[in-house]
Amino acid sequence: MTVTVAPADAARLRARFDAELAAFLDRQGVQWPDGAPRGVFTALHRFVLAGGKRLRPMFCYWGWRGAGGGDGTPIVVAAAALELFHAFALIHDDILDGSDRRRGEPSVHRLFADLHARSSWRGDPEAYGRNTALLCGDLCAAWSDQMFHECGLSTAEVHRGYGWFALMRTEVIAGEYLDLVSGVGDGSVASALTVIRMKAARYTVTRPLQIGAALAGAERSLLDALVEFGDPLGDAFQLRDDVLGVFGDPAVTGKSVLDDLREGKPTVMMALARGAADRVQAARLRELFGNAELDAEGAAELRRIIEATGARERIERMIRVRAEAARGALERLPLAAPARAALAGLAAQAVDRTG
Repeated sequence: MTVTVAPADAARLRARFDAELAAFLDRQGVQWPDGAPRGVFTALHRFVLAGGKRLRPMFCYWGWRGAGGGDGTPIVVAAAALELFHAFALIHDDILDGSDRRRGEPSVHRLFADLHARSSWRGDPEAYGRNTALLCGDLCAAWSDQMFHECGLSTAEVHRGYGWFALMRTEVIAGEYLDLVSGVGDGSVASALTVIRMKAARYTVTRPLQIGAALAGAERSLLDALVEFGDPLGDAFQLRDDVLGVFGDPAVTGKSVLDDLREGKPTVMMALARGAADRVQAARLRELFGNAELDAEGAAELRRIIEATGARERIERMIRVRAEAARGALERLPLAAPARAALAGLAAQAVDRTG
């Protein structure tokens, strides 16, 4: 018999994550230092609760359930803590990428830069926005650690998962640095794939799964086997993200399709396009890609070149291959049926999304 997890069940689980995040943030509001302006707290409260797929908490929760853990508030709280770390990563990533939109709203550094400009304060609005957003990201990272440790699991259980939590954080920051290096490097497919594995793939799927499973006391064999499912799925997720960054609908993705192109983001798709471009196409790629003044017309031309070189088709093929590898690995994992069904649904959501 095939076990399925209804979308309504997934929505209820997301609502539980949001409720625990809201409760945690409300406690931080009560404890906010006297005399400190509340602008940072208010902005973070809104940013964290304003949306998002909650994929990382989902994978963490089902890693726990798949390893034999039962449902309960402590694992929901522990999993939700990953969303606070995700907020840190998004805020800092938007600063590094110069992205002014996130989830359909101004990014945190843009929010504070605009506040500075509207208030006619002294100094540089852009520097104020960046510096304040850095502090916001740092606070989210600290809160994530606090929420994880205060989740309600035993000290021994938290300790089992915390090593994987710490590894995830190290990998994300190292991946961000690799992303910076790749922007001035050879721009190869291999280097771009290394960046997405370190910066996004393991952080999105593999490590959250392992955190949840480790919290539940999983054997090392299961923790290792989760990599065979999580890594290819995480790669497929990020490859899809890169496609949406250029070809997606901003009304759905919440981000401009100009950001990655203006930044000259060294994605796998762009590496493939450069490698397959003829002389004329290559010249136009050099002129347009990474041009901070790129307009909608130039972006449309870039999209046509990417399509013409076959780069988008090759990316779609890479996504399909990795998604199929993840599905095959999932079938081999020794997991309880509800967890297997939920992870299959999450895999489809991660790969087939439009936003």
